[in-house]
Amino acid sequence: MPMNQSLSPHSPPRKRLGFFSRLLDQASAAERYRLVTAQIQHAEAHGFDTAWVAQHHFHEAEGGLPAPLVFLSHVAARTQRIRLGTGIVTLPMENPIRVAEDAVVLDLLSGGRLEFGVGTGGTPESFSAFGLRSDDRARIYAQHLAVLRNAWAGLPLPGGDRLYPAGPQLLSRIWQATFSAAGAERAGLAGDGLMLSRTQPRSAEAPHASLADIQNPLIDTYLAALPAGAAPRILGSRTLFVAEDRQRALQLAELGLRRSLARAAAANPGGPASQWGPDAPLAQLLAAYDVHVGKPDEVIASLRADTALARATDISFQVHSIDPPHADILRSIALTAQYVAPALGWQREDALVPPAAASYPLPVPALA
Repeated sequence: MPMNQSLSPHSPPRKRLGFFSRLLDQASAAERYRLVTAQIQHAEAHGFDTAWVAQHHFHEAEGGLPAPLVFLSHVAARTQRIRLGTGIVTLPMENPIRVAEDAVVLDLLSGGRLEFGVGTGGTPESFSAFGLRSDDRARIYAQHLAVLRNAWAGLPLPGGDRLYPAGPQLLSRIWQATFSAAGAERAGLAGDGLMLSRTQPRSAEAPHASLADIQNPLIDTYLAALPAGAAPRILGSRTLFVAEDRQRALQLAELGLRRSLARAAAANPGGPASQWGPDAPLAQLLAAYDVHVGKPDEVIASLRADTALARATDISFQVHSIDPPHADILRSIALTAQYVAPALGWQREDALVPPAAASYPLPVPALA
């Protein structure tokens, strides 16, 4: 399907709005978990449809959560409506039967609110601790995903046992994350959702390509591979930080992005981050990390130029790699729901219910 066509000849379905976190608040692990729980509650109170958390092993600065299903069980007990997603479970590093069991239990305890995102991900050096080679990740991922599907379907597992409880309801809620056309085709052929990242590396042939230039072909490939009659599910994740004060937004963005730049330069001394140097202009960092930051009207204009995001059925916003303080994250969530997301085609599902009547209303702090 050409990228300038809608997903359907009829009116497009309502977009779903998501909040995503890698749990990177500047605090201890326990405090990170407390703060992100409050952020998800806050997102629910402001009408967000989904909340997504990432899994990362070992590397504190990359992500603060090795056990996403455990964390989401905690969140499920403290929310009522918002759907809870993994973005992603690094499936090659996991025992797929244990993942299948834990996911089913979480889904049942949460009242059927689990969205299950998977990928090959993880930093390459993380695989060694699991007795694996990073080069084998694609092969192991395919094997583990097949086991997961069979387990949820209630099919016999090696040895003859079947999963209890089975989880056939989860088969229609699998999402696959990918950077590649091959991965987009794999997700489409399976009828799974497609998860698109907040930023992607540029090729040497097209160093200045926009994120939409990179991701629209993935969407085209995914849609072409979908079985006839299968409804597309496309999640576009973007870095977003909204504030009333543009200067404060830019100051916090500069702090966070320069932290990310320093980490990237240390991890890859010969990479682009090293070549830019620590004094790279902020505008260069905002473009390199695909960041949308500023006052609501500025962010709306920036996001409206993103033709790949316009094709997404689900939009998910994260503050990484800006990682502002907790109070600013809460304010950005509120401004996103009030101004930004409606301008992109989102409507609250509970539009007739004011935010104060939601399950877990939290005060929206003013910016310091």
